[in-house]
Amino acid sequence: MYGGKSRNNLVHVDLKKACTLTNRDEQHLRIFERRILRKIFGPVQNEDGSWRIRMNYELNKLTENADRVRFIKSRRIAWIGHVMRMTDKRTS
Repeated sequence: MYGGKSRNNLVHVDLKKACTLTNRDEQHLRIFERRILRKIFGPVQNEDGSWRIRMNYELNKLTENADRVRFIKSRRIAWIGHVMRMTDKRTS
């Protein structure tokens, strides 16, 4: 016991703080993701021969609207569950 709280509760509180994604964090992740996808898929040539970057809706269409932020959140929740099930010897 530490400070009247069990060790698991302290780990839970610390993980809760460390694993939250704010709306701003989500927005930055989505911007970063689109930047990388634009590099992967490359530019688009217009009918007049000029080049332009792909628009967000085109990237969504190419990736079939896969939501990577939701995936990151689900993986974090799975990881927290794993840590909570660990014994006290492994978490120290």
